[in-house]
Amino acid sequence: MNGLMIKALVFSAILMIATIYVVMSLDIDIFADSINALTMGGAIAIAVLTSAISMKYVNQMKTDTASGELADENWDGIGEYKNELPSGWAYSFLGTFIWAMWYGFFGYPVNAYSQIGEYNEEVLAYNEKFETVHKDADEATLKEMGESIFLVQCSQCHGVTGDGLSGRAQDFTARMTKEQVLYTIEHGANELSYPMGSMPPMMASGKDAEEIAIYVAGGMKGEQPASFAVCASCHGADGKGSAGMSPDIVSYDGTLMKHALGHRRKGRICKMPSFKTLITPVQEKALTVYIQSLAN
Repeated sequence: MNGLMIKALVFSAILMIATIYVVMSLDIDIFADSINALTMGGAIAIAVLTSAISMKYVNQMKTDTASGELADENWDGIGEYKNELPSGWAYSFLGTFIWAMWYGFFGYPVNAYSQIGEYNEEVLAYNEKFETVHKDADEATLKEMGESIFLVQCSQCHGVTGDGLSGRAQDFTARMTKEQVLYTIEHGANELSYPMGSMPPMMASGKDAEEIAIYVAGGMKGEQPASFAVCASCHGADGKGSAGMSPDIVSYDGTLMKHALGHRRKGRICKMPSFKTLITPVQEKALTVYIQSLAN
C-alpha cells in the first residue's frame, strides 16, 4: 500500500467521521426511518467516492503521459485529443442518473411527507374548525373580525380608515365618485366576471354620461335621469345588480365583495391580488360587514 492510498483512506475516514458527528449532533436517529438511513448512506458513499476518485486521478497525473490522435481543431496552438470518454466517468454519470430517478419516483415519492404538505393540512383543518365555530356569528362579532382582516390585508392600499389614500385605491367610505363612474362609462369594465359579462365602453357620452355619473355617485337619490335606462338593463332599475347578475352600484353587497376578492383588479398603486384562497367564507362575510359599516 503506497503513501497516496493511505492518505486517501485517511481522508475518506475523516469525511465519514465528520459526517456521522454532524448528524449525531442534530439528535436524529439515523435508522428511525428509511429516508434518514438513505441520506446517511448517500453521505458515506459520497465520502468514499470522493476519496477513491481523487486518489485515482492524482496517481494518474503522476504516471500518465499524453497520447492519442490530435483533433484537427486547435485554439492558439492548444490541441485536443480524440480520446474516448473515460468509462469510469460515464458509468458514474449513468449510475447517478439511475439512482436519481429511483430516488425521485420510488425511494422518496413525490407524494411522500413534506413540511409544506403538513402545514397545508394543518391550515385546512384549522380553517374548517374556524368556519364551524363562527358560522352563526352575530353582526358585532363579524364587524370586529372584519376590521382585523381589513387592517392586515387591505389597509396597506385602501388606508387604515378605508378612504383609498386620496384616490390611489377604492374609497370604501363612499360607493363611487363621479369621476369613477365617468371612467367606467368611458372605458367599460370586465374584471369581476359577473354572469352578464363585461360592460362595453362608451355606453353613454356627453350630457347623458354626466347625468348618470352624478346620479350614481349621489347614491341614486332623487329623480332618476332618463339616460340611466341604459344602465338599468343590466344593473336593474334600483341599481342593485339584478339579483347578482351584475355589480351592485348602490352598496357593497356580499356578491360584489365575493367577486372583488376572487379576481385580480387593476388599481393605481398596483394590481390587487386574488384573495380566493387566502380567506374563508366566514372571513369574507366579516369583511363585507365591516366595509359596509365604513360606507355607512
